[in-house]
Amino acid sequence: MAKIAIGCEPVVGSLNTPKKKDYKVTNRLTEGKRPLYAVVFNFIDSRFYNVFATVGGNRVTIYRCLEGGTIAVLQSFIDEDKEESFYTVSWACDVDRTPLLVAGGSNGIIRVIDAANEKIHKSYVGHGDSINEIKTQPLNPSLIVSASKDESVRLWNVHTGICILIFAGAGGHRNEVLSVDFHPSDEHRIASCGMDNTVKIWSMKGNDLTFVLRNRNSIFLAAVHTNYVDCTRWLGDFVLSKSVDNEIVLWEPIMKEQSPGEGSVDILQKYPVPDCDIWFIKFSCDFHYTAAAAGNREGRIYVWELQSCPPVLIAKLSHPQSKSPIRQTAMSVDGRYRILMLEKSASLGVKYCVEDIVLKEVNDALTQEYGYV
Repeated sequence: MAKIAIGCEPVVGSLNTPKKKDYKVTNRLTEGKRPLYAVVFNFIDSRFYNVFATVGGNRVTIYRCLEGGTIAVLQSFIDEDKEESFYTVSWACDVDRTPLLVAGGSNGIIRVIDAANEKIHKSYVGHGDSINEIKTQPLNPSLIVSASKDESVRLWNVHTGICILIFAGAGGHRNEVLSVDFHPSDEHRIASCGMDNTVKIWSMKGNDLTFVLRNRNSIFLAAVHTNYVDCTRWLGDFVLSKSVDNEIVLWEPIMKEQSPGEGSVDILQKYPVPDCDIWFIKFSCDFHYTAAAAGNREGRIYVWELQSCPPVLIAKLSHPQSKSPIRQTAMSVDGRYRILMLEKSASLGVKYCVEDIVLKEVNDALTQEYGYV
């Protein structure tokens, strides 16, 4: 297991930093009465950068952000199993660039939805328990990876429907896997984290990513946190991870090439998120990894700049009607929109980035509230 390096103390961001951007609520939607657990913008296809999807209960819904703060419902998929509860969703595409939506949840079945033709494309069975997160390989969007309660991570090809690799076994997680992420520039590397309090880094080098099915062991194991780790994301070659310690941690894995599994961890920066001491609250990053947003159990969002040292707080977002835990956030490609997910009321608030006074005046006139059941 990697040890925390002795050296400089990590730089901790200040919550008193003046706001760099202003946001206002431009819309609010309600999807039935069941909690929403995930929201994601389409970063895969530039034709659909203003399209996002949500999951909650046995429903997957696709929306488009329009000018003036309006949100249009494009389509909705309801699973045939009424007891299904989707926890995660990710955009992908087939080899012909057909947009696909991949969702998973309590049943452990991955549903691949053909968003262009509004039909189920494939269903993948393999996990032995619920699926907590699905992520798409940005360099090869026909590859997805899933993290499960069955203590495994699986790599899938959405075109062939084949499970290519299983990351588990002797070097795998020892409890539920809560989050997983692909390296942004190295398609052979992923990171995962879970309820065994660890973050693991895996390498797929030496494998044919089309047809091979093998078990893999992690090449790096880091104990950065002392409790459940419910979210991890790559930031270049660095790693962002979050536990129930009211903060997001940026750290560098220092691996020994000749000794897999060994190395050290250099904790670089910490981004405070007050009242974020319950698990399964995930943070999100924009397309260019310039900012990260995380909600908390009091219904507030903290947006941090990622490309600065010390960390700079961009904004604290709150709303009188937002009092429930915010399980997940999402940012559009250009950072124009921030979306928050409220647990109890199953509502969705869209926050619009105000760049200048003219746009702010227009938004003040166009702010509206909708109900969708």
